[in-house]
Amino acid sequence: MAGDILSQNEIDALLSAISTGEMDADELKKEESSKKVKVYDFKRALRFSKDQIRSLTRIHDNFARLLTTYFSAQLRTYIQITLGSVDQLPYEEFIRSIPKMTVLNVFEMRPLEGRVLMEVNPNIAYAMMDRIMGGIGSNMNKIDNLTEIETKIISNIFEKSLDNYQEAWDSIVEIEPFMEEFEVNPQFLQMVSPNETVVVISLNIQVGETSGMINLCIPHVVLEPIIPRLSVHYWMQSDRKEPKPDEIDALKKHIKLADIPISAELGSSELSIQEFLQLQIGDVIQLERSIDQPLVVKIGDKPKFTGQPGKLNKKLAVQIIDHLSRGDEDGE
Repeated sequence: MAGDILSQNEIDALLSAISTGEMDADELKKEESSKKVKVYDFKRALRFSKDQIRSLTRIHDNFARLLTTYFSAQLRTYIQITLGSVDQLPYEEFIRSIPKMTVLNVFEMRPLEGRVLMEVNPNIAYAMMDRIMGGIGSNMNKIDNLTEIETKIISNIFEKSLDNYQEAWDSIVEIEPFMEEFEVNPQFLQMVSPNETVVVISLNIQVGETSGMINLCIPHVVLEPIIPRLSVHYWMQSDRKEPKPDEIDALKKHIKLADIPISAELGSSELSIQEFLQLQIGDVIQLERSIDQPLVVKIGDKPKFTGQPGKLNKKLAVQIIDHLSRGDEDGE
């Protein structure tokens, strides 16, 4: 724990106290050996492991990068979005921590059940709306009396950003985010019970000279069906399945019946464009291969054998002489 780590000044002060006799080293050892009791708050039940929190951090760090690109293009200005923190706490505590009047986007992560809350600082929402309307991105917090047009513009900005949220989750689960509700007063919004554990992801966002936070609140009930996928074991396990013996036999059978082209190359020659254009009927092209050299037999376009030409039942034929060594393409 971070609280157990002493700074250099604290270490120096501790050593000084021991050397001057103000503190007894034996008493410190006794205190260290005594049984320590860790305080546990049942109202703040930790239902996500550190491993699962790390997976959620990775997902939303990717989401922050996708949002940076998306909003920069939509608002035609540079937007900086970074992941601030990922914490788990009771829903009631989260509601108390956000402003009394703010921008609240409620959406679903179908096919997962439950609703997710995206809380946006009003200054950020107004700065984005100002850019959409052709302004410089100034903020003006009057969230308590939004007009219908302002409500629609702000709602559309974040509804379209849900495509990026879908992409951020693609490696874990296929979701179809759907914007369900827009609200400005968190007191009128009751998604889960007050003591329900939620994961709160805080994103830092900078729009021009305006900075603020975007908070995503995901209840435990939403993530419960996919919690095993948030474990590192899910990432380490292989999706490859060993083929069954009958599948291998069927594959071999189909491979043996596959048709492949076989060609015997008598030889080759190089001509200039001028020589090629001057070719007439009856001209003879001299090949680079001597008549006493074996032919190259190709499987597809790969040289595999050497052979000698002949006849079999009054038809042209090639007799296989030897295998070509790997990398030997001219058969010499």
